Amino acid sequence: MMRNYRHIEVRPIAGALGAEVLGVDISRTLDDEVAAEMRQAFLDHLVIFLRDQKATPHQQLAFARKFGDPIEYPQLKGLPELPMITAVVKLEHERNNFGGIWHSDTTYLAEPPMGSMLLAREVPPYGGDTMFANQYLAYEALSDGLKRTLEGLVGVSSSIKAEVTKTREDRMKAAGVEHKTFSAEHPIVRTHPETGRKALYTSEAHTAHIKDWTEKESLPLLRFLWEHQVRPEFTCRFRWEVGSVAFWDNRAAMHNPINDYHGHRRVMHRITLAGNKPR
Repeated sequence: MMRNYRHIEVRPIAGALGAEVLGVDISRTLDDEVAAEMRQAFLDHLVIFLRDQKATPHQQLAFARKFGDPIEYPQLKGLPELPMITAVVKLEHERNNFGGIWHSDTTYLAEPPMGSMLLAREVPPYGGDTMFANQYLAYEALSDGLKRTLEGLVGVSSSIKAEVTKTREDRMKAAGVEHKTFSAEHPIVRTHPETGRKALYTSEAHTAHIKDWTEKESLPLLRFLWEHQVRPEFTCRFRWEVGSVAFWDNRAAMHNPINDYHGHRRVMHRITLAGNKPR
C-alpha cells in the first residue's frame, strides 16, 4: 500500500512485505507525528527497517516505548542494566543460531508479543540475513474449503519443541539460565486487532498439535500449512549492517534468521513489546 507521508520516507523492499524507513534517528526523541507515521508503515508493511542508527541501549528502549510496552523475554536474562533488552548472540565457535527456524515470537505465552525490535551491534562479514513472511497473504491464498476447515481450530503452542529448543542451547548454557516450560492455546487463524485482517498463526517452531487432535492427526495439516506459509512470494529478506534496525509485527508476520555464518560473531539487541491474547 502506497501512502503519502509528511515526516518520513518509506521504501518497500519486496512485493509481499517489508519497507525501509528513512528520515528517522532513534537516538533522538521521536515526535508523536513521526511515531504515528511509523506505526502506520509498520501496519502496512508488517516489518520496517532503519539503517545507520547509533543509539545507545537506553535510547533504543526509549524509541521502542513509542510503540508499546517492553517486556522481558521469558527464556533469557536481559542486559544487567536494562533487563528489557536481550542480547541475541552467536559466537565464533557456536553452530546453532538463536531462533533459527520460521516462527512468530513466543506464541507459547498466553499473551504473545505484539512486536519485536532488533538493533544490530555486530554482524558477520557475510550471511546472517533474516527472512520474513506475510501471514495475511498466506491465509488469503488458501482455498475457501480449507479456510472453512481452519475456522475454530486451535493450535497448542509449546516452548519445548525439539527444533526450537536446539536453537537456544548455546545461549542458555552460556547464561546459566534454568529452562522454563510454557504452553498456550491460540487460534490457527487469528484476526489482527488493529487492521481486522485474518492471518495464519502457527509455526513449526512452536505449534505442537491441534487442540483435541492427536499429534499424528495434526501433523499432515500442520506440515502443509508450515510449507505454505513461507512460499517465496510471501517473503522478503533483509541484509544486516551495524546500526540496522528491524521492527516486525508478530501478529501477522513470521521470521527466520539464516544460520550461514559459522566462524563469525553476530550480536543483536532485542526488545519485545507486549501484546494481547490472539482472537
